[in-house]
This record gives sequence, structure tokens and C-alpha cells, in this order.
Amino acid sequence: MTAADPRFPEIRIACPDWMPDFVGVDRPYSSDDARMRLAIGLARENVDRGTGGPFGAAVFEVDSGRLVGAGVNMVVPARNAVLHAEIVAFMMAQQRVGAYSLAAGQLPAHELFTSCEPCAMCLGATLWSGVGRVVWAATREDANRIAFDEGPVFPSSYEYLRQRGIEFRGGLLRDEGRAVLERYQRAGGDIYNG
Repeated sequence: MTAADPRFPEIRIACPDWMPDFVGVDRPYSSDDARMRLAIGLARENVDRGTGGPFGAAVFEVDSGRLVGAGVNMVVPARNAVLHAEIVAFMMAQQRVGAYSLAAGQLPAHELFTSCEPCAMCLGATLWSGVGRVVWAATREDANRIAFDEGPVFPSSYEYLRQRGIEFRGGLLRDEGRAVLERYQRAGGDIYNG
């Protein structure tokens, strides 16, 4: 085996070691509230354990409520600007189903629950992820209030995605999602894109 060229470092993504014990992978999440509480819980745990930013996300099968992917924000610890919770959840879900799109072949319908309204990057990734619905708790205004810049997302951004069959619901358990952002701010967490 040859040594890796340091000019081309290996890139590995590993979720925090607490996630397998925290996430109930084998239980169904039967309601929107239960699914959102998992996303918010992931964000809160990430803040409390100091393993990343105040964002959590989860991908579920729509009908069964089966959890397919979970993610937390790992931007700072991984030194990687794209490791937002939604991106990590999409990546995990696609690996678990063995397809680059959650809408591929005979797969069941999937949806994303996230503790905060998606930023521009995550909203863009939603188009190719294969999910048919996105639900969030805290809003971009809540994130902006603690100095996170969520990027160029416009009403037309949502309309573009709606025209491609993606549904949106915002503000579910908003106070709980906003509380995690405020907790992160009080703890002095890094604002890496503000």
C-alpha cells in the first residue's frame, strides 16, 4: 500500500459517536411532531456534547415513518463547509437505500425534517436528494438573529422546487427549534458563516 499524497487528503465523514445510542433507528416515527422532535433532539444533543453546530435533520419514509438517515451539523469539527445536518442526513439515507436519489426505482416516498429552515446550499441539494417534502422548525429569521447567514433563498426558490413536486411546511415546533439556536449562542458556539 502506498502512502496517501498529502496534496489529495482522504475525505471521510463519520457521525459523532453518540448518535447510534441517541437515535432510535428501528422504531417508527408515526407523526410529524415525533419526526421533528428527533431532528430538534439531534441539534440539541450536538450543541450539548460540543460536537458541532445547532442543526439536526432526519430523513424518513413517508408512509411507514421508518428513519432512513440522520444528520447533525459537523462543519466546525470536520473543517468542511458542506457538512450541514441536511446534507449529512441525505448522504446517510442514500447510502442506506443504495441509490443516489431517494426517489429512485421502487423506493417508497421520503421526506426531510430539519431543526431549522434550510440554507441556500441545503435547499438546492433537496432538489437532487429525492425527497418529496421538507418540514422545518426554526426559521431563517431565527438563524439570522444569532448571526448565521442562510444565503440567497427567495420565494422563487421555493416556487421552483414546488413546481418539481416538493412540498414545504415551516414552523413546526418553532419555539423548540429556536431554543436550540439560542442555547448554542449562549454557549459561545462558532458562527462559521456570518
